[in-house]
Amino acid sequence: MQTGVTLNKLVHIIIAIILPPLAVFLKSGMGKDLVINIILSLLFFIPGVLHALWLITK
Repeated sequence: MQTGVTLNKLVHIIIAIILPPLAVFLKSGMGKDLVINIILSLLFFIPGVLHALWLITK
């Protein structure tokens, strides 16, 4: 069972690196975290990635 959880988190991390808003949407749904991540991703891509990774790993 632990492998499934690890694989799921790994897939979310890969998505967070490629498309940060999608990863945040999959983790948190529609809400303030998604809006923040979209703004960060539009202004500068790296802060959007870091924000998505932070949300996924917390």
